Amino acid sequence: MAENIVTKLEVKSHDTPDERRTPERTTIEVNTLGEYSVGRFTFEPGWRWSDCIKPIVETDSCQNNHVGYCISGTLEVQTDAGDRAIIKAGDSYTIPPGHDAYVVGDHNFVSLELLSAPVYAVHDHLQRPRLR
Repeated sequence: MAENIVTKLEVKSHDTPDERRTPERTTIEVNTLGEYSVGRFTFEPGWRWSDCIKPIVETDSCQNNHVGYCISGTLEVQTDAGDRAIIKAGDSYTIPPGHDAYVVGDHNFVSLELLSAPVYAVHDHLQRPRLR
């Protein structure tokens, strides 16, 4: 495993993020801190990856790797292989490429994303450099 070294003290608020993307029923707020990016993802009730993000990225399923922490709400994820998981408030998660997901219930799903934030819901995400 590569060694990660932080060389600068930085604090940024997701209330005024470096970048904000707002696809349908989605808010993605990304802060870049040195070589790292942290995203706050908010998915509204009725959000489904295949309805809200697929038209932007034009892939059959989400091809991002996800590592994150759920702050509130509930999300159900199904992989292309048929595995399912429910992510709820207080859960940390990893999701491999090849999946669909949807918000369960009538509350926003809010999470902190530690891996996919710079490229999530970006059409040319394969061309963008990946930050840690």
